[in-house]
Amino acid sequence: MNQFRMVKLGVVFLLTVLLLTSCDNSISEPQVSKQVGSVENVAPDFTLTDMNGQQVSLSQFRGKVVILNFWATWCPPCREEMPSMEQLYRDYKDKGLVMLAVNVEENGKKAVEKFLKKNPHSFPILLDTENVAQNTYGVFRFPESFIIDQNGFVVEKIIGGRDWTSGQTFKIIKFLLNG
Repeated sequence: MNQFRMVKLGVVFLLTVLLLTSCDNSISEPQVSKQVGSVENVAPDFTLTDMNGQQVSLSQFRGKVVILNFWATWCPPCREEMPSMEQLYRDYKDKGLVMLAVNVEENGKKAVEKFLKKNPHSFPILLDTENVAQNTYGVFRFPESFIIDQNGFVVEKIIGGRDWTSGQTFKIIKFLLNG
């Protein structure tokens, strides 16, 4: 009986950890991937529909620095980082920065439309209702972002929300844009 209780507690603990890590509430600086330019770090292409019904492929932005951000409207850190994403996008879109926010919700269009009424943003929001891009990039915590250089290589993977207009991540983006 005592052994059964320990197993039961272990299962409850694991389920709790899995639920808590699905939406990463950390606001810390990201770890930088140092495998820049390796074959393993080529950003996989995908095609998704944007909020206007247009097909958008990652490959169409080759030659630009891309921030690929996976998010959901139900995720507090995702919502919290959106204003700084908007500011970064407005400040650097004319300098070669592309911001692609990939919504992963099953009812994405409806949820995002409702979200945008209260929180308007000008960067493209793509709908991944079938989780194609999410699975391709192995995303399971939100927000999760990838910085992709002009040559199509993932130079950084970021887990958790942040202020996109300051800190180490901002320095890397500016370096890539000026490089």
